[in-house]
This record gives sequence, C-alpha cells and structure tokens, in this order.
Amino acid sequence: MAVLDVNGLRTHYQRMAAKDPVGEPPVAVFVHGLGYDSLASFYLTLAAPVSEAGIDVLTYDLRAHGRTERPPTGYTVKDFVSDLGALLDGLGVDRPVHLVGNSFGGTIAFSFAAAHPHRVRSVVAIEAEPATGPWADKMGRTLVNVVHELGKEENLRRLAETFGNHHAKLARAAHGIIRSTTIVEEVPTGPLLSPEDLMGIRCPVLSIVGSEGFQQDDLTAVQDALPNCRTVVIEGQNHSVLVERHRTVRELVLDWVAEHDGERRAA
Repeated sequence: MAVLDVNGLRTHYQRMAAKDPVGEPPVAVFVHGLGYDSLASFYLTLAAPVSEAGIDVLTYDLRAHGRTERPPTGYTVKDFVSDLGALLDGLGVDRPVHLVGNSFGGTIAFSFAAAHPHRVRSVVAIEAEPATGPWADKMGRTLVNVVHELGKEENLRRLAETFGNHHAKLARAAHGIIRSTTIVEEVPTGPLLSPEDLMGIRCPVLSIVGSEGFQQDDLTAVQDALPNCRTVVIEGQNHSVLVERHRTVRELVLDWVAEHDGERRAA
C-alpha cells in the first residue's frame, strides 16, 4: 500500500508505470467520485489497460474514501483541489497531466484546471459537471437524499437483494462517510466557478455523458460552457457510465490522450 502525507492526511495512492513507452510517456491521473467510490473503481476498468498502452497512471483515494484518512471537516471543492496539487507535488509530477474524473472527480478536475492551467494537458470528464450554481443545487439535493435513503435499513436490504451484498456494503460505507463528515454541508459550497472562470479553462476537454444520466436535460451543457470541449453521448446509459461501459470509455480515453499528447498509439 503506497501512502503519502497530503495536506496532513495519510493518502492512499497507486502508480502504474507505462509499459514500453516511446520517449517520455504521458501522465494520466484518475480522480474518482463521492461516497460509493474509491480508486478501485478505476483499477481494472481503466488504469491497468491505460498503463499497458504506454501511459503513466496515477490513481488515489480522495480524503475520507478508500484507505485515505477521514477528517471530520474540510470537504469543499477547494480542499479536494488542494489535495490533488499536493499529491502531484509530493510525487514529483511536474509535467502537465491528463485528468480523468468520474462524477465528482470530474468536478475536481474542472476546478483544478481553472486554478492551475499550466498543470493540465487535458480533462476527460465522465458524467461530470463543473462546480457552478446549478451543479451546487443538484449536488446538495443528491447528498441530502443519499443520507435519507441510505439511513433506512430496509433500503440497504433491498440493495443487497437486487444488486448483491457488495453493492450494499458500498452503500453502507458511503452513508458512513457522509454521516461522519461535513461533506453534505461543504461540497455544494464550491467555491463555484463563474462563466468567466469556465471560459478560462483553455485545455481540451472531453465530456462523456450517458443519454439517461445526470445531464440528460442538457447533454451539451458542459460543451457550451467551455471554450474547447467535445461531447460524446453514450445512448441508453445512465450515470454508471464508467462501470457499465468501461470498454467504450477506455477506448475514448486512449484515443483522446494520443490525440492530445502529440503521438498516436500503436494500432
């Protein structure tokens, strides 16, 4: 288990070196979502295949998730952005990176790109939105609903019956994280990005969304808000794009990194 002190927190991370790189390989940093998630969600879906394709990979557990420490407070988007910067500094990653963020991980990626444009080569956002006013309203409602629904034992039993004990275990862990921290109160506060902040994100952005996901009311909203964004819609897919369509996402990520790092990967 690889651990680094990041802003005073023992932070779990994993690095996977590029296999047979040509010259200095690109660096992809995978940022997972809130609650149910950890770096494990990327481990087999994207991280291993991406490193096999000749890209250096870094994954890590956000504060309070996986094997990273859980402070009682400190859960604004700014805190998560600061953690990402401190992690890169601590590991000596000084090249611009490709940030691949799932759900809230994509929100972190957008805010990091706005705050540190020189450190980001590109962003791949999977079912993710920047931290704006509408996002804050949606996130606030979602977190409150999660606290309410996962606090009912009958709902956890139903999850186990429908999706299996592992899914119910993840849900119980997510409820524990939310109830024992200030995530519900702090996350929606941002700080939020203004339209001017969004226009300042000049790096290339790939927005991957499910047609039935969280952005189904306006599938190109992210693209419309940013100066250099391309949207890919996966039809018939809900918010679980990374889990249920990981092979499709993998190919999109590999092609995207190749396109925006100056070299095409071998056929």
